[in-house]
Amino acid sequence: MKLSLPGNISNKIVKAIAEFNLIKDGDHILVGLSGGKDSSFLVYALAVLRRHLAIDFDLSAVTIDPGFKENDYSYLENLCARLDIPCHIEKTRIAEYILSVNSGTPCAKCAHFRRGALVQYMKRNGFKKLAFGHHYDDAVETFLMSILYSGQILSLQPVRYLSDNDIYIIRPLIYLREKLIIDEGRKLIGFQEKDNPCPYNERSKRAEIKKELGRYTHNKQLFYNLAAAMREGVPVELWPAEMEEKELYKKMQSLYGKRR
Repeated sequence: MKLSLPGNISNKIVKAIAEFNLIKDGDHILVGLSGGKDSSFLVYALAVLRRHLAIDFDLSAVTIDPGFKENDYSYLENLCARLDIPCHIEKTRIAEYILSVNSGTPCAKCAHFRRGALVQYMKRNGFKKLAFGHHYDDAVETFLMSILYSGQILSLQPVRYLSDNDIYIIRPLIYLREKLIIDEGRKLIGFQEKDNPCPYNERSKRAEIKKELGRYTHNKQLFYNLAAAMREGVPVELWPAEMEEKELYKKMQSLYGKRR
């Protein structure tokens, strides 16, 4: 399989690797390969860069099967075989639990259990770095979701250390726009989107925010303004921290103290 990446793509990935110290000599990186466009492109891109960067690192891939239905993973296994990357399919019973519980947010629970399955697999096999295929659009969507749905200002980090499990999560595609990944994925690896077996697909909060965000970011500058707001060091002018309820009540009562 002839491996290549356009310069505009490799430069953005290498920029992320350099800026956020994502990959070091001697790393053995496990790619979380879901079978979607992003993770498929990620495993291909890292396979290309492994041949050309002045960093000595190994690659493996794992796919977490939640068990919503019988899946044919031959496409992923063939892709990894062509890239000379070991690939493992980890069977789970996540779907059985998700479909049996009617309360709470199924997408959040599913993500939590899939992440747990990945961590357990890493521990059993001695991996310390896990690579996800999150891209620039994911980062901006997550930023907005944190504000709209949790009242917090949180961002999707290019690298995150999970101290409880002593592992790193890295996101080498964090500077790539989603459309670029789709277009190049079709050309470079012949990727074709498949139906998602999850019954909650397109009903998540992320799907909602992606649809809404798409209405406002046809103007690229709006998108990059949002992206810039995620950076430390940009001007920030927020309200003061909320006062303790008792202290605020006491202060309010003092204002009522004047009588005519």
